[in-house]
Amino acid sequence: MKKPANLPKVQLNPNAATVLAKRYYRRGPDGQALEDAEGLFWRVASAIAEEERKYQDSVFKPEELAKIFYKLMTDWKFLPNSPTLMNAGTGLGQLSACFVLPIGDSIEEIFDAVKHAAMIHKSGGGTGFSFSRLRPKDSRVGSTGGVASGPLSFLRIFNTATEQIKQGGTRRGANMGILRVDHPDIMEFIRAKEREGEFNNFNLSVALTEDFMKAVAKDEEYPLVAPNTGEVSGCLNAREVFEILVRKAWESGDPGIVFIDRINRDNPTPDQGEMESTNPCGEQPLLPYEACNLGSVNLARFFVPDQKSLESSIDWEDLKRVIHLAVRFLDNVVDASVFPLPQITENVRRNRKIGLGVMGWADLLYQLEIAYDSQEAVKLGEQMMQFIHDEGRSASRQLARERGPFPAFATSVFQERDLGPFRNATVTTIAPTGTLSILAGCSSGVEPLFALSFSRHVLDGEKLVEVNPYFEAALKKADTYSPALMEKVTEKGNIHGLDVLPEKLRQVFVTAMNIAPVWHLRMQAAFQLFTDNAVSKTVNLPHSATQDDIRQIYWMAYEQGCKGVTVYRDGCKSVQVLYSGEAKAQAPGAAAGESVVEEQRRAVRNRPDLIYGFTQKVNTGHGKMYVTINEIDGKPFELFATIGKSGRSTMAKAEAIGRLVSLALRSGIAVADIVAQIKGIGGDAPVFQKGKQGVVQSIPDAIAWILENRYLKARVSVDGCGGFGAYCPNCDGELIFSEGCQSCPICGYNKCG
Repeated sequence: MKKPANLPKVQLNPNAATVLAKRYYRRGPDGQALEDAEGLFWRVASAIAEEERKYQDSVFKPEELAKIFYKLMTDWKFLPNSPTLMNAGTGLGQLSACFVLPIGDSIEEIFDAVKHAAMIHKSGGGTGFSFSRLRPKDSRVGSTGGVASGPLSFLRIFNTATEQIKQGGTRRGANMGILRVDHPDIMEFIRAKEREGEFNNFNLSVALTEDFMKAVAKDEEYPLVAPNTGEVSGCLNAREVFEILVRKAWESGDPGIVFIDRINRDNPTPDQGEMESTNPCGEQPLLPYEACNLGSVNLARFFVPDQKSLESSIDWEDLKRVIHLAVRFLDNVVDASVFPLPQITENVRRNRKIGLGVMGWADLLYQLEIAYDSQEAVKLGEQMMQFIHDEGRSASRQLARERGPFPAFATSVFQERDLGPFRNATVTTIAPTGTLSILAGCSSGVEPLFALSFSRHVLDGEKLVEVNPYFEAALKKADTYSPALMEKVTEKGNIHGLDVLPEKLRQVFVTAMNIAPVWHLRMQAAFQLFTDNAVSKTVNLPHSATQDDIRQIYWMAYEQGCKGVTVYRDGCKSVQVLYSGEAKAQAPGAAAGESVVEEQRRAVRNRPDLIYGFTQKVNTGHGKMYVTINEIDGKPFELFATIGKSGRSTMAKAEAIGRLVSLALRSGIAVADIVAQIKGIGGDAPVFQKGKQGVVQSIPDAIAWILENRYLKARVSVDGCGGFGAYCPNCDGELIFSEGCQSCPICGYNKCG
């Protein structure tokens, strides 16, 4: 479809411009961008609108709908998931983000799943697996007479394979690994991530059953069942297992939990089998060999200023219009998608699942002057999601009238309950929106903001301060804005305890770490009540949170109808970089005025048995030096420096510097900080490098030169799963834990894809 000459220009915020250029624009063989923002959004809008030609009874002409879709996206009222933005209208054509693959109990089936996962990761998707069908460790293998190695050994194979596959050349794959709580190897699975760096390409969750939760309540034992035989192989005390899950969540946030029976109660097509797993962030349960494409409405765009009531402060009519268009858009994506496996194509077209969610929820509350941690906000969240769900279903009915219901409708629960025909087996999902919300300039998903103001590092050590626009406007309206105040807010990230500000302002502009955990959970439950699939949300806990707090959250999630829950206690990771003020104050051994970042980084990461890297030669005044840097997830982990024919004293200096730099790297110290300390140290024999690469003044200066050029100036395009959770591999920003995953608030990187 030809691009109109008078297409409106796209208004981009600076971060959106950077993210689009870095991750989304199509590029030629020379790496140069082949499109701009207008070209990208027209490519997507026209490709998806073109699918209307397949349906004679469509109420839209493709050319007309393409312009509507273009405006819908460029007004930042709706955006589809990243694979659609990247691939629609291109030769790749894989437009979905979420996949679930089965793993059968045979070597052939296991390695078929490895191969299929690689194909999905290559095309830009994330994968979920259940390892629950695999026979337990030390079981007999009939065909060989040997013994099975168990689910964890194969989980390690999947993790290693993922490490080698880049999604579409931009990021490595992400996975969800699930094991049922009644599997005989469940205790080994629960402890799988005790050693940091293990299974770093996986989120892990335990599938809890109703029988298990009832046994927890009664402090009873429950049976462990071998999946290959169906026989009971032992028993565990349910409450003790639950307590271990609580303790592990308190220690590191892993593994999470999903309520698998509840997920299957909401399975719209139970005749096609049980749901065993979800996508990597947990919000999209799927059948084996099934996929779902997602999109999000930006709620911040529907605020109506200067209205006298809450009801009139939201443009419900425009929201309805956008919901109906978004459902049509996502249904067209099902037709436009080219999937890597025929089984996936068959299942997706049979059920036509879509997942419409939201972003900008915290920003809408700020504009409405409603505190996130209030019953008013929870009630509005429930009302908002009911509206989206009802209008989404209405739009799906309209499409069923135009195009027919999804092919499996006749055997679905909708037919059994006489609910009328729908085009889509599911309509709503609350997915992570890290990158999308940066493009739209809004808050992520249904999460509160992590910080009202933060500093962003740019070239040459300069820092740019970014402030939430609604917070800044509120400060100016209250006549309390000042550079000194903003400096303090940027340092803290929040306004908790700043009594110089009006009480109402402090109540409204709360951030994730200043919200009591119970309100996180209540908000998740409110949105879950009217969500077909599930809600991606993190219950952020202060560093001082106890295991009792997590136990309460887990039980509350079960009682209030959530399909899973992710908790994260601030400062629980040994190399976490971004901390709340409370975690900073309570870090063990932190002295007055000492940075908790430096304190926490002293926990040195263990070295894996196998690690890869590169060796670079550099000329020094003492001869050729060979510097080897080994990496994990594309980030430097350790460094070795050797100088060939120099004296023992010089070799000792090179080795000592390498050891100290390695210790700093393994302790989580940023590359930029290391370079700042050793760059420019003078020596007795400076030497010029070839070309325009400057002068190397000494051995430490040479090491700084390599680190700076490799990681700070010409960063390699890598995007691991962030197993150690310190810095963003795209922009060196500090990672936060949000929407069930580590993510970067600056560039939108998300470890779960």
